[in-house]
Amino acid sequence: MSDEPQQQNGDTDPPGWAPRDLPADAAAPAGEGPPAGGDTGAKKTGRTKRPKRTGWRRLIPTWRMALGGILLLALIVIGGFFAGYQLVDIPPANASATAQSNVYLYADGSVIARDGDVNRENIKLAQVPRTVQHAVLAAEDRDFYSERAVDIKAMFRAGWNTLTGKGKQGGSTITQQYVKNYYLGQEQTVVRKTKEFFISIKLNREQSKDQILEGYLNTSYFGRNAYGIQAAAQAYYGKNIGDVTTAEGAYLASLLNAPSAYDVVAHPENKPAAVARWNYVLDGMVKEKWLTPAQRAATTFPVPGPVKPANSLSGQRGYIVKAVEDYLVDNDILDEKTLATRGYRITTTLQKKKQDALVEAVDDTVMSKTDDDRAADRNVRVGGASIDPATGHVVALYGGIDYTRQYVNNATRRDYQVGSTFKPFVFTSAVENDSTTQDGRRITPSTIYDGTNKRMVEGPDGPTGYDPANEDDRSYGPITVRTATDKSVNAVYAQMAEDVGPEKVRQTAISLGIPKDTSDLTPTPSIALGVATASVLDMTEAYATLAAHGKHGAHVLVSKITKDGESVTLPRRTVKQAVSRQAADTTTSILRSVVDGGTGTAAQGAGRPAAGKTGTAEEDKAAWFAGYTPDLATVIAVMGQNPDTGAQKPLYGALGLPRINGGGAPAETWATYVGTALRGTPAQSFDLDVEKGTDDTALPTDEGTAPGDTGRRTPTATPRRTPSTTPSRTPSAPRTTPGTTDTPAGGTTDGGTDTGDEDGGGDTDGDGGDAGGDEGFLEGPRGTRAPGTRAPSARP
Repeated sequence: MSDEPQQQNGDTDPPGWAPRDLPADAAAPAGEGPPAGGDTGAKKTGRTKRPKRTGWRRLIPTWRMALGGILLLALIVIGGFFAGYQLVDIPPANASATAQSNVYLYADGSVIARDGDVNRENIKLAQVPRTVQHAVLAAEDRDFYSERAVDIKAMFRAGWNTLTGKGKQGGSTITQQYVKNYYLGQEQTVVRKTKEFFISIKLNREQSKDQILEGYLNTSYFGRNAYGIQAAAQAYYGKNIGDVTTAEGAYLASLLNAPSAYDVVAHPENKPAAVARWNYVLDGMVKEKWLTPAQRAATTFPVPGPVKPANSLSGQRGYIVKAVEDYLVDNDILDEKTLATRGYRITTTLQKKKQDALVEAVDDTVMSKTDDDRAADRNVRVGGASIDPATGHVVALYGGIDYTRQYVNNATRRDYQVGSTFKPFVFTSAVENDSTTQDGRRITPSTIYDGTNKRMVEGPDGPTGYDPANEDDRSYGPITVRTATDKSVNAVYAQMAEDVGPEKVRQTAISLGIPKDTSDLTPTPSIALGVATASVLDMTEAYATLAAHGKHGAHVLVSKITKDGESVTLPRRTVKQAVSRQAADTTTSILRSVVDGGTGTAAQGAGRPAAGKTGTAEEDKAAWFAGYTPDLATVIAVMGQNPDTGAQKPLYGALGLPRINGGGAPAETWATYVGTALRGTPAQSFDLDVEKGTDDTALPTDEGTAPGDTGRRTPTATPRRTPSTTPSRTPSAPRTTPGTTDTPAGGTTDGGTDTGDEDGGGDTDGDGGDAGGDEGFLEGPRGTRAPGTRAPSARP
């Protein structure tokens, strides 16, 4: 017998030992049932074995796994934060604090300009009026003084918006922006954003909010080459920041969002957007109780003063630099703030020989003829552009007499009517769309139209209420399309636009290269007379498409960009068949006639086969010549603008002439430039594939109200002359095979009336008797102007 005391329950295990669990399938000893109370041995021994999870439940982590994962992630984030905080130090000021120059080069590598004169003057925060400080906060970071250095929520929102295609979104506090401006750079990389995050946190602990705001105001870019708010006050209002009003301060604060784009002097077309941003700033000040509603109501928009560019950008250099900057920003190559950090070498497509030739041509044919004693000559402005049709390269630009004297670039501005230089696009659209007259005659160079002055334009439903005047209110009677082009007859082209369909005309112009958002590019018959306000460069691109047999690609102004030895990627230039070759070449054939015997005969002075069109804006406020040889497309415009008010002015009396029209100074400048630019190269002849068939040349009938074959309905009138039974080409067969090719970029109101542009260059007696009288001609229906339309004014 053991010396150990017996356990009361009969257990023989030593004290302190846990009882052993019996196997689940073990049988109870014979004659023994379950313990009293119904308890089983398993329950009595503690934990049971958890059954294994099966099926889809195996894919779901247990709460222990989830909790462990969360804790692990938290440890990684916390550890990463502390590691980053310890490893990332506040660096010295970056190179942009003493910004480098951007160097602009001709295609041959010679220097055009440098823009490295940094305009910056650091000031103390106490020098900035409190209302101006509040305006900046209202514009950029209203919670600056109460928030942390980094806005995590805003950063995630900005990242999500960018990833989901809503565009690049700002998610930075003023502290972060200051860190980016002063310590880092503008590059959009994860490394830079990570550094910005930690430096911002450290800086917020080491500097006061006032110090950070002061640094931000001294390092931010405001446009006009102004770095810092003191330089901005001088650049826009010619005063120190301490003298800036609340309204002016709100405008300066608005510029931080889009510096040069909101400069309403350099970009008058952007004034609505700039005013909207200015209102946003002032409304924010009221919301934050920094400005009373009464003060807000008394505030008016403060138009900034004229630009005073650095002398290093005098002459054509400033115009070129500005055009290149706009090109880079508009094509998403470099944004404005990145470009402002400097250090870029930018090779343009401009060719020095041609650039010099264009400047010399303008000086010889226009500017040398101005006289300081003649008031009208103070209003003379000239814009010019030249493009190689084969590559789309802009080889020459003329923006004005001097960038330091006339800031707005006359080559790229979009506020002057293009006049009759738009008419070729109407004819191109007619051929492209197989259009016919209202009585069913196909539109070709030989198609006869009614050129009667103020003839009412007829639509498929009758008179349209639009009856434009011809040059000097002259009537031509029955006249061919070719002669109407030579003489720029408004009555013919307004009717042709209606025959083709104004919307089709608009689409053709866009396909050729006119921006779709061009002002007054409206689908009405008046579109034919050039009431749209495309730029000289826009028109050059469109005419280059005609010269390239209907192939269009966007113009190219920059061929190469490098910084610190690294190249910046440029977009590839896409070329497509915008209109058929026959449509483009047939248009070229009638534009050659304009130069040979129409209003553009002065262009013959180039000594090259040429095609072109003259144009004059309403009230003689601008005169144009747009033309091309097989290897060079060039547009010249002479514009009238009051140098004091900026208002457009007629050119009456300028250059000592009663008036300036497209066949005068613009065509003469064109000829002088092209002759010099192409000197030493063999003259090329036009290789044209023109629209065949001139059978639909019968006179319009008195039943001319029937619609032509323009996709509306089958004509009901019978042409006076029976068409040939064999069509010149099968309508269903494609004229050309449209396609696209890629080449490297470096390698790429209704109611406005064109008053004509005749200048004695054409045959004043008609074309083979076409213009003499109405004998044998059934005149088309007439009518009075509809209410609300403006009567065309006869030119002197």
